[in-house]
Amino acid sequence: MFETFKNAWKSKDLRKKLLFTLLIIVLFRIGVAIPVPFLDASKLSTLMGDASLLGYMNMLTGGALSKATIFAMSVTPYINASIIIQLLTVAIPALERLAKDGGEMGRKKINKITRYTSVGLGLVQAIGFYFLLRSEGAVQYTTGWSGIFASFVICAAFTAGTALIMWLGELVNEKGIGNGISIIIFAGILSRGPHAANTLWQYWKLAQGGDIQYYFLVPAIILLFIAVIAFVVVLTNAERRIPVQYAKRVVGRKMYGGQSSHIPIKVNLSGVMPVIFASSILAIPSTIGAFMGADMNTGVWRWFSYSSWLYAAIYFILIIGFNYFYAATQYNPIEMANNLRKSNGAIPGYRPGKPTSDFIQRVLSKIIFLGAIFLGIVAILPIAIGNVAHMNIALGGTSMLIVVGVALDTSRTLESQMMMRHYKGFLE
Repeated sequence: MFETFKNAWKSKDLRKKLLFTLLIIVLFRIGVAIPVPFLDASKLSTLMGDASLLGYMNMLTGGALSKATIFAMSVTPYINASIIIQLLTVAIPALERLAKDGGEMGRKKINKITRYTSVGLGLVQAIGFYFLLRSEGAVQYTTGWSGIFASFVICAAFTAGTALIMWLGELVNEKGIGNGISIIIFAGILSRGPHAANTLWQYWKLAQGGDIQYYFLVPAIILLFIAVIAFVVVLTNAERRIPVQYAKRVVGRKMYGGQSSHIPIKVNLSGVMPVIFASSILAIPSTIGAFMGADMNTGVWRWFSYSSWLYAAIYFILIIGFNYFYAATQYNPIEMANNLRKSNGAIPGYRPGKPTSDFIQRVLSKIIFLGAIFLGIVAILPIAIGNVAHMNIALGGTSMLIVVGVALDTSRTLESQMMMRHYKGFLE
């Protein structure tokens, strides 16, 4: 990976794209430090536990939520809007036709709908966060015209921050390297690295103070993180190759076809998006409870905390469900079988048409299930270890999956762009 970035830096075009991406990350980090007027961020410290709902959102925002800055909402509204629009694309025929048959114009229209939906959800989330801040005494003016003006400014600043961060992500897509939204999430999580290191250091100090169990737990956590990185790399690169044989055909005096190829199908088809989507969905009950001022450690609300076993079980099931949903939107066995038949290709041992599509469907089902199980295990393993060891590492699996997945995706994007620039072409 480091060799890829080193070689990309030697290319002038890629160097410009890398510098532009770094510039967007710097602007994002500057926005994380700009506070929203009329708020006292010191009142939020008690709400940002490492294993709480707001702790998870604070991780995705790179600390912006705990500081009540303009990027406090981060990309959460955009992620939720993407989930809603993709579900509606399957449910509403007009959107489905727009996505499949609309081409580039259809894709732009769907992106436009997603952007407007993101701003709308950002406004709703900003209003809810305002009432949460008000209940915690973090709003300086709450009555009279001053209170009305303060509420308008706070909600407008949060919503504008959502729109701005979404625009920055789209700029990375157009002029930078990798997926803009993923890069912003990556930068936010990576900025929390010193905080995670400090947490481990505090546990190590407890070990030196006489708590012997931490002598074993701290090295175990470090080894777990290394194992997660290695496992995610293997899972991301693993693929199932379906063999394809192309029939020979004669055109004029030349013979075409006859070669063997394969259809590569990734074991982890959806990357880290199922993890992000599942986390966003599971945040809804806790968000409602937080806005209502409920105690998240008592009653039914404690079952939706990030350290509960029920949360881990639902989290695991949602990751599997989103894997199947993403695979259904990316792979159509019937369409793949028809394309093979049109190009005179066939899978050895299966007739063209329905037998081929049925075989591809069976292979997809097995691969998706295997990848979803492995991804779910990696995501909930730190939660299980945190419950057993009574340590706040419940967010470690999610953050490591996102960071490693985005790094690998960006590296592959760089490799593909370098290959395009070094390809000599047919005329040379």
